[in-house]
Amino acid sequence: MPAKVKHTSRIKNSGVTSFIGQFLIVAVVFFGIGFIVGQKKLAINAKNSVPQITFTNQAPANQQVDFSLFWRVMETLPQRYIDKSAVNGQKLLYGAISGMVKSLGDPYTAFFDPKSNEAISDELAGKYEGIGIQIGFNKDKRLVVIAPLKGTPAEAAGLRPKDLILKIGNKDTFDMTLPEAVDLIRGQKGTKIKLVLLHDGEEKTYEKEIERAQIDVKSVELEYKQAKKGEVAIIKVSRFGEQTAEEWDNAVADILSKGGVAGVIVDVRNNPGGLLTAAIHLGSEFVRGTIVKQQSGDGTTQSLNADHEGRMLSMPLTVLINGGSASASEIFAGAIRDNKRGKLIGQKSFGKGTVQDVVPFAGGSSLHVTIARWLTPKGDSIHEVGITPDIAIDDKTDLSAPDKQLEKALEQF
Repeated sequence: MPAKVKHTSRIKNSGVTSFIGQFLIVAVVFFGIGFIVGQKKLAINAKNSVPQITFTNQAPANQQVDFSLFWRVMETLPQRYIDKSAVNGQKLLYGAISGMVKSLGDPYTAFFDPKSNEAISDELAGKYEGIGIQIGFNKDKRLVVIAPLKGTPAEAAGLRPKDLILKIGNKDTFDMTLPEAVDLIRGQKGTKIKLVLLHDGEEKTYEKEIERAQIDVKSVELEYKQAKKGEVAIIKVSRFGEQTAEEWDNAVADILSKGGVAGVIVDVRNNPGGLLTAAIHLGSEFVRGTIVKQQSGDGTTQSLNADHEGRMLSMPLTVLINGGSASASEIFAGAIRDNKRGKLIGQKSFGKGTVQDVVPFAGGSSLHVTIARWLTPKGDSIHEVGITPDIAIDDKTDLSAPDKQLEKALEQF
């Protein structure tokens, strides 16, 4: 899942205002089944066999975009389309906005209707009904698995990071938006969804029918294992969600109260990311100063620093990453690497390094808009590059096989 900047208002003031002024040329106001688009009033009368559309041209004098084609289509569609009952003003509005946003060519800049937006919020909270899969796009802008979550139907079905998702149900995913894919995959527990996938680097597709379930995943889990120098704390972080910082603080408190711990292993394998604030909070536990840099479209770069004085600044540390470690996970790993704070072990990370801000709208919809790029503290780009580990160990594909990456991490202590 893409890393997002979380604010109290859920709107980032810097950068967002200018984006809205430049691109948000569709003003939305709801009046029953009518709405306003670009200062033109559109009303659809669903009672008639042929929906009636009326509008008045009140576009500003300085409008540089000619909306005449748009309005001709809006007039023609309900008149000519065979299924009059399918002409729905609300859906036409959402479809128009979604298409406008999609034209930018950035798969991470997307419009979410209220249903899809609620699904994304539920995912950050860690409670939803689905198959427990985080999805995104590869460098070719094809829909892929970022990571299956631990203990979920997706993991049990054998889905792997970077698997291409070719079909969802009977729908081809080529040119499919993220909200569309989320809407298709999510669903009531007990129901099933069929996926056609392709493992990264392979030629033969495979098909899985997966039963949806209630997904309630704790984002931070703590366990202890014995190493040569003593007991080692292993903190597994499965995502950077709304409760992650609190769960992390509880885990750290447990480690410090235990005393005599030889070191810490932070495991962000198959962690698809989440909230920027959570990534900075975790990085601050081990690093002083800059955790990540944010490069805006105008070329300016802002350093985002630690949010508190870390309690494990001198604790021996190793971080586990793999191809499913994305976005906020890569921010954390990059901060550790650039500050020479600990060794990275595993596989090269996913390479998702753009910043999406969330702009909420009345009615429950939202716009996720790319406003910047992540850079590591030393200024290295993450996007489509990823983080290379200090010690490369192949990821296991057989869940019953020994975890060689974890074994190698334990050897460091």
